[in-house]
Amino acid sequence: MEIRLKVFHAMAIYYTTVQSLGVDDWTWDAKVFKLYALWEEIRILEASDIECHPYFLPVNLHKGRMSNFSNQIRASSSLLKRLKQRMTNPVALMQATRSFTTLEGHRPTIVHKRSLDILHDPWFNKGTAFSMTERDRLDLRGLLPPNVMSSEQQIQRFMADLKRLEVQARDGPSDPYALAKWRILNRLHDRNETMYYKVLIANIEEYAPIVYTPTVGLVCQNYSGLFRRPRGMYFSAEDRGEMMSMVYNWPAEQVDMIVVTDGSRILGLGDLGVQGIGIAIGKLDLYVAAAGINPQRVLPVMIDVGTNNEKLLKDPLCKFISLSDYVEDFRTSQEMASLFIKELFTYCDIVKHLGLQEHRLDGDEYIAVIDEFMEAVFTRWPHVIVQFEDFQSKWAFKLLQRYRNTYRMFNDDVQRIAGGVVNVSHITLIGYGLNVVTVGTAGVAIAGLLGAVRAQGRPMIDFPKQKIVVAGAGSAGIGVLNAARKTMARMLGNNESAYESAGRQFWVVDAKLSLLARYCKTAVIHISEALSMIHMIIEFVAVYTQGLITEERENIDPEALPFARKVKEASRQGLREGASLAEVVREVKPDVLLGLSAVGGLFSKEVLEALKGSTSTRPAIFAMSNPTKNAECTPEEAFSVVGDNIIFASGSPFKDVDFGNGHIGHCNQGNNMYLFPGIGLGTLLSGSRIVSDGMLQAAAECLAAYMTEEEVLKGIIYPSTSRIRDITKEVAAAVVKEAIEEDLAEGYRELDARELRKLSQWNVNDIESGCILEADFCFILADTSG
Repeated sequence: MEIRLKVFHAMAIYYTTVQSLGVDDWTWDAKVFKLYALWEEIRILEASDIECHPYFLPVNLHKGRMSNFSNQIRASSSLLKRLKQRMTNPVALMQATRSFTTLEGHRPTIVHKRSLDILHDPWFNKGTAFSMTERDRLDLRGLLPPNVMSSEQQIQRFMADLKRLEVQARDGPSDPYALAKWRILNRLHDRNETMYYKVLIANIEEYAPIVYTPTVGLVCQNYSGLFRRPRGMYFSAEDRGEMMSMVYNWPAEQVDMIVVTDGSRILGLGDLGVQGIGIAIGKLDLYVAAAGINPQRVLPVMIDVGTNNEKLLKDPLCKFISLSDYVEDFRTSQEMASLFIKELFTYCDIVKHLGLQEHRLDGDEYIAVIDEFMEAVFTRWPHVIVQFEDFQSKWAFKLLQRYRNTYRMFNDDVQRIAGGVVNVSHITLIGYGLNVVTVGTAGVAIAGLLGAVRAQGRPMIDFPKQKIVVAGAGSAGIGVLNAARKTMARMLGNNESAYESAGRQFWVVDAKLSLLARYCKTAVIHISEALSMIHMIIEFVAVYTQGLITEERENIDPEALPFARKVKEASRQGLREGASLAEVVREVKPDVLLGLSAVGGLFSKEVLEALKGSTSTRPAIFAMSNPTKNAECTPEEAFSVVGDNIIFASGSPFKDVDFGNGHIGHCNQGNNMYLFPGIGLGTLLSGSRIVSDGMLQAAAECLAAYMTEEEVLKGIIYPSTSRIRDITKEVAAAVVKEAIEEDLAEGYRELDARELRKLSQWNVNDIESGCILEADFCFILADTSG
């Protein structure tokens, strides 16, 4: 009887749907509208505290609302008419018909699993939060403790466990206990994805440095030892010819965002091979937390074409794990260290590299693997967005140029931004755009440099007058230098003379790390012994710096040559080839001291003392190197030596400095997480065919304009990560508008390109708010069709 009623009810709704739409056959569109009506009825019943079978809606429980089948049919028809009326309003349509990407409206989720399969699936598992009704429907009764807990209660229990790990450590997120925190969070991710993202979103300021930079660097270095449960997909050189079928092994029918890496240049750590997938996982965590993209529609990918890291090639079985690469100081007890080691390396007394143990593919063979991967993913998911992450420079630019006009892909490490308009608070600089700026490190750095000018109380047109001493002439340093120079040149007229004049504002000091005296640790893991033996050793390190770059330099890097000072210019300033950083700062008296050297502690007390002679009323210090141990100085060192009237920014997170007199020294973190989630969300919502330079430019300009004049005058040039969702929405709106302006937008879901072009800024923000996922447990229904 129940089955017949269920079928008859479905048939009645089908009939009503077809009649309402004027369709003569059982079309696919009719089925979609039928499902929508059915979900609405279920939701109405649940709002009335009525328990019902997922598909069987008994008429005797409708409490007069649907006393017979004709009432049910009329109700379904009414719902469809309301839906048709909403179609005249694009924004209302988006809110009415958005699908699984948003949980607003509490639409149920259909699952095809039962019993323990549900509890072992992090996509659907809610643990003790399953209601008794859900436990009956999903065959879970008796498999869970009887007490039904709310998600808030679950989070309180989890956070209590996590807080026990907090220790007094100077280095914050880069200390080894951060890796143990990541491990605990990852375990939660493995068993209950919804709760994981709920914790992350609610505590984004605290845990973003754990799931992303700087801790993700430690995760990648140790990923083979940390690996417990697969996440994402792995395509290797051995899978050539099989990738088209492999993509169908992924269970999600729809994927919105892929982050892919080949592990060749992970952060500043070099070639980590297959272990680099940790950066893709961390980046997608922020796409979910910051941009609200459905976690079931994101996919981290590792393309393993081998590694040139000799340690990974020659040491397949490691009986010890050295922590000396990232731990500078050890001030905790032997007992706490022992607990950390046990926590981190339980079940991991032998570590084997998980990737291919062969040298990297190169040339045409390498390109063939990437080509096959791109063709495969875009065959299954034609509208997916692919972000290339941490590919070595040798291939990053080539791959960008190869795919950018064919696929929806981008690379925020190397993609460049064309000139245009920079909007900063109430100031609009026509033609002073961020010309040829990479949207990653350089995009964020330029936004900070522009903010520093404002914080110094100077008009934005004074940016070309800023004297900037740059420590570090590597790829990151040169990238920022090129971006800043071209921005200045556009402000000065964008001609050859302006370009040369802008170049004279920079004094570049090359600094290379050889050795640096510091305490570190090696944790020795013996298979037959307890995992708690720790040996304290001392590494003797020294810093070797080549100093100021002038035209006298032999074997100068071609990329650094445009920034080499003329010998006469240096002499007039009282400097010479190879002058030390302290000498350069003392003689130049810069407005900005910019560190991109990856040499921790490079801004010594002598250098900071020299900066006190700056001609600026408020000098700025940018210690941008990652991870934390590589920061050129800490905020405490900067404020204590130079004074409290400075602007401080860093690449890694630091806490604000309390001067004890009612004043606060603000520590600004320049992190590309302010940009890439908004770029991805904006591209998704616009349906843009490609990710253009102009769209990336719009993102960078939006960040530069985000801080208010009042905040900037306090020395706050980057927003707090606690505001990441608001920042992401603003950046995404700017990207959507630019895509519309460039006629690249093809529409999103039921909004076609014409309707999208009619949307105002308010409409765009409204659509974003409706499509951003809020992590919460949804109502789960079992699929009874089988």
